[in-house]
Amino acid sequence: MLQTIRDRAQGWLAWVIVILISVPFALWGIQSYFDVGGVPIAATVNGVEIPARDLDRRVEQARMELRERLGAAYDPAEFDDRQLRAEVLDALVREVLLLDVVRDLGLRIADQDVQIQVLSDPSFQQDGRFDKETYERLLQYQGMTPGMYEAQLRQQMAAGQLIRAVSTSELATTSELNDYQRLMEQRRELSYLRFPVAEYRTDAPLDEAAISAFYEAHPAQFQSPEQVKIDYLVLDTDALASKTESTESDLRSIYETDQARFAQPERRHVRHILLKAPDDGAAQAVLDEIEGIRERLLAGASFDELAKTHSQDPGSGAAGGSLGVIESGIMVPPFDQAAFALAQGQISEPVRTQFGYHLIEVTEIFPAQIKPFEDVREQLETESSKQRADALYYDLGERLASITYESPDSLIPAAEELGLVLQQSDWIGRSGGEGVLAHPKVVAAAFSDEIRLEGRNSDMIEPERDRLQAVVLRVAEHRDATLQPLSEVRDEIVAEIKQEKAKADAAAAAESSVEKLRQSSDWAAVSETLKPETPGLVDRRASEVPAAVLDTAFRLPAPAQGAFSVATATLDNGDSAVVRIARVEDGEVETREAGQPAPESIMLTQIMGRQAYENMLKDMERRADIKKRAVVTDDPL
Repeated sequence: MLQTIRDRAQGWLAWVIVILISVPFALWGIQSYFDVGGVPIAATVNGVEIPARDLDRRVEQARMELRERLGAAYDPAEFDDRQLRAEVLDALVREVLLLDVVRDLGLRIADQDVQIQVLSDPSFQQDGRFDKETYERLLQYQGMTPGMYEAQLRQQMAAGQLIRAVSTSELATTSELNDYQRLMEQRRELSYLRFPVAEYRTDAPLDEAAISAFYEAHPAQFQSPEQVKIDYLVLDTDALASKTESTESDLRSIYETDQARFAQPERRHVRHILLKAPDDGAAQAVLDEIEGIRERLLAGASFDELAKTHSQDPGSGAAGGSLGVIESGIMVPPFDQAAFALAQGQISEPVRTQFGYHLIEVTEIFPAQIKPFEDVREQLETESSKQRADALYYDLGERLASITYESPDSLIPAAEELGLVLQQSDWIGRSGGEGVLAHPKVVAAAFSDEIRLEGRNSDMIEPERDRLQAVVLRVAEHRDATLQPLSEVRDEIVAEIKQEKAKADAAAAAESSVEKLRQSSDWAAVSETLKPETPGLVDRRASEVPAAVLDTAFRLPAPAQGAFSVATATLDNGDSAVVRIARVEDGEVETREAGQPAPESIMLTQIMGRQAYENMLKDMERRADIKKRAVVTDDPL
């Protein structure tokens, strides 16, 4: 039919029809660039709109980066979706503000710099080299084209120029450096009283209304995560290797055609006597000396003894001059040429190298030979098996990609034709499953819209850059995140309410104890049963003190002579504590010679630079017209 259409679509009338048809398509394409009326907007920054789809894509990128960085430790339940989306939106807003300044300043990034950045990114490499297919596939999973990614990368690199310019503009003065040293090395006399939260827990029954109210106020906490069941096929060279077999004739054929690999070159056991020689006229005296040693050797003197007494080579002299067994090319060229030109037992003429003058003797020669077939048979078998498995992998990989594309709604045809096992997973979330299903690339594909919502087979996914393994999957079942019934989470709510009440009671007890301690400096006035802990004079790195207590201690104002400062702290386990500071000792300021930089100056300058950059961003945000319209969506990616 297509040929018939082609045969008849000739002449001016056909071209008129083609042009009339193409006009609305061209206008529709243009409208997709200029008409954004139907596109949801997440925020506007000084009139620049940030589409919600860009926010969704960047949120998904952030999730993928978290999976890559945390690996098996990644748990999506620990990352609040609302908070993540809010942080990503804040980052997008800042990017727009930075780009405004970048454009105003005329900062530019060369195409070559963008290319180098892309080519050197390990995520886009296979076997240590850039792989275009991997590059395009990873971007596809993120809903991006290479053009979109490179434009985004160019913007980020240009913004990086501004960031570096601002952050490196700070300079720590001597006064600031002295203050920094006094504060960082400061010590404080500390004591604290702990109020264990366990002491305030009760078994009193809770009001059902309070349980229901907590449930209704924290719906996100009781969500069952979005999950999928997937069908998948795995193509792996390790499994294919077991299906390949090399015959004896195959192995011998490889051995015969590639014998150069198994050749053992000629080797020689060599010893020498070295006299170091300068590059001036004094070298002649050294030459005369070593020629005298040679005459003694030729007259029958022991090489071993003369090497021990005269050789100036600290490595071989004590061993009678022995350098062991060497192959050609190991030693410096003049030495190498002389050593491999000697007959066994012959003493060389003095040989000059950058190390001095040498007398060389070859004590034994091992002729070149080829390793026997039996000695390399196991090596050949392993190599042959791998080569066959690799070839089979590429062949089956092409057929797998073709079959799963032609039958996009099932993996059964590919499994049957290629002899692969169709595997099924249990329910897995965005944190992944086990084995190959734990890999971020596989998880990202399973939860992509194209696979998850449209029910299509995925492209071939190669999880590891340095391993020939491919996965094709499709989503068999999908269930959205749902709110668990109150009956299923009631015990969890009860435990949390009781825990929060115990924390509040412990904190209240600590607060009331602060007032008692301020009226009486004696800890006994606070509690007759609880005993304070007295670490004494501590610095900021005191590991024996709970972090929250230490942080509070160094935030308190320095007390007056004979007085003390006091405050409360909440520990990581929920316990509360009353913290008291009785004395503060500033660190010593290191005396330095004029012009000599302190080691801390670089770090302090970096801290000040980062603060200057943050202050710049806050000022830009304060002066900008920012309207955030959508931080979260009803159906987050």
